[in-house]
Amino acid sequence: MGDVVNLKLHRKRKDRAVKEDQAAENRAKFGRKKAEKALTDVERQKLAKDLDGHKREE
Repeated sequence: MGDVVNLKLHRKRKDRAVKEDQAAENRAKFGRKKAEKALTDVERQKLAKDLDGHKREE
């Protein structure tokens, strides 16, 4: 005979893990100061501009 497993506890643990993963993503995405967000936006715009500058026109 195997051990008795409480499926309700297993489901709750899995749900908590999923919520914790989502919370970590949200902290990384939204938990930044305004200056950090602006710096990231400027870097993203510069990368896009550099990429467009390397396109060859025919």
